[in-house]
Amino acid sequence: MRIDVLSLFPNMFSGVFGSSILKQAQESGIVNYSVVDFREYSSSKHKKVDDYPYGGGAGMVLSPQPIFDAVTALTNNSESRPRVVLLCPQGQRYSQAKAEEFAKEEHLILLCGHYEGYDERIREHLVDDEVSIGDYVLTGGELGAMVIVDSVTRLLPGVLGNAESAMTDSFSTGLLEHPHYTRPADFRGMKVPDVLLSGHHKNIENWRHQESLRRTWTRRPDLLENKTLTKDELDLIDDFPKKNNS
Repeated sequence: MRIDVLSLFPNMFSGVFGSSILKQAQESGIVNYSVVDFREYSSSKHKKVDDYPYGGGAGMVLSPQPIFDAVTALTNNSESRPRVVLLCPQGQRYSQAKAEEFAKEEHLILLCGHYEGYDERIREHLVDDEVSIGDYVLTGGELGAMVIVDSVTRLLPGVLGNAESAMTDSFSTGLLEHPHYTRPADFRGMKVPDVLLSGHHKNIENWRHQESLRRTWTRRPDLLENKTLTKDELDLIDDFPKKNNS
């Protein structure tokens, strides 16, 4: 997979892309990252990339020319049509489902803006997706781009040591992930649930699903609103308040 990031501050990415899982994924050839300073594509004598908004108002707006030309240059060197993603507070809220969707692409281009916003023609004629990592405003799209790159990379085949890790992540199943325990079985009187020590795989699987459902019901009940639940799951949910009060 190829991921290009267009940013005015490419140095922000060196530590993130050069560490941990992301570094290993690139070194193994699973993914190739490139951070491009789109200021270099400005046709302005002074490499200007922004201008005052028509109609007046506070702040500066990113000009279309540098970004259009940068995307064109990256597209010309691509073996397939890239998917162009705009990092923007007005965009669709980013989710695990979106990460899984992006992970199926061969080439992503992430656009990181600054200042007051983008020239609207960038939205209308250049990008495929507008994405926001949350309902708040940052000084630029760089941190959001890092989040997307990390969440997408870990889903690529061969990146994680255990192929099931990404499949059982919180949100991938529509539920939050179940609790985890490791040795010792008794830590200062705090004990691991007996079922996890039983060696009975079916019972462990059932316990994990029940606890995943319980954790979602307790912490993120909104996730259950759009999830199709079985009768057994609905019965479990009905029993949760009783067990919490017992």
